[in-house]
Amino acid sequence: MNIEKHTTFTLRPACDMERDVLDDICFRSKAHWGYDSDFMENVRRQIRVHPDAVKAGRVWVAVDATDRPLGVVEVDPIDDTVADITLLFIASENLRRGIGRALYEKAIDLARQLGVRELLIDSDPQAAAFYASMGATRIGAEPTGYQGRLLPKFSVAIAPTPTLPLKGEGA
Repeated sequence: MNIEKHTTFTLRPACDMERDVLDDICFRSKAHWGYDSDFMENVRRQIRVHPDAVKAGRVWVAVDATDRPLGVVEVDPIDDTVADITLLFIASENLRRGIGRALYEKAIDLARQLGVRELLIDSDPQAAAFYASMGATRIGAEPTGYQGRLLPKFSVAIAPTPTLPLKGEGA
């Protein structure tokens, strides 16, 4: 299994059997910001891990030493050149531990693996400062269809993986 170890957590591909736990992290993380129950019920379906993305390896999870999920990221292709961070949520009790940064960097890596040149993010207003601090460029706002609410929209240019010259090539 492909994993990435960090000081206090590990990143690994998500498993289909843990989708309910990951969906709960997404929901609780969103609710952490004080949204009312009507709004939360309205977005519940939108902040769920997609089974096809899990099967395709586009959902990664941060776990603790006991393999308990702490956060999740999902990246989905839009077309041949653009992908989207569909989900990036951290359990509220695990904020400010570097998990969001690690999952964001994993999203960049997943986008690169998809071969896209741009990664889009429809950010929760509470997460906009995080994405800006990670170098994402705000490009506008995206309507949500809920009471005229707009989400900050960000873009990240994805550089291709550099290729090293073969031995004997180059200067």
